[in-house]
Amino acid sequence: MAQMTENIDYVIHTYRDMVYRLAFARMGTRYDADEVFQEVFVRYLNKQPKFRDEEHRKAWLIRVTVNCCNKLWNSSWRKKTEALQENLVWESPEDNDLHQALQQLPPKYREVIHLFYYEELSTAQIANVLHRKEATVRTQLTRARTMLRKILKEEDYV
Repeated sequence: MAQMTENIDYVIHTYRDMVYRLAFARMGTRYDADEVFQEVFVRYLNKQPKFRDEEHRKAWLIRVTVNCCNKLWNSSWRKKTEALQENLVWESPEDNDLHQALQQLPPKYREVIHLFYYEELSTAQIANVLHRKEATVRTQLTRARTMLRKILKEEDYV
């Protein structure tokens, strides 16, 4: 039991930021990101999966995070609620502007942007963890960048 506690402490410490940022990028609110974050690590604890290496563990956590986001996004509870407006404080006005622009993108584009730029995954790795074709991921990245440029230009941020 002590080894499992050490293992979960290590996993949470190592991957907490990645899981939370991806959940937040996908869901758009801190409250939903908190819920997804908890669900991911509860699943990890319950399943106690075995991995070939750290890359396999990271891919599993990303996939579970996306699955938990999809589950919450499609839940009947969520369909009957209205999202709260959050006023997050960012380090710079540019970070705030980028966050606002990213929130205007559909979730499938937010997640590929997040995985590519913030988690520094290659398009092949993103395709693998999201179970999409690599060409689809490249197309989604291109479309997301185009949408971001348009949003930022319309709002005079570029």
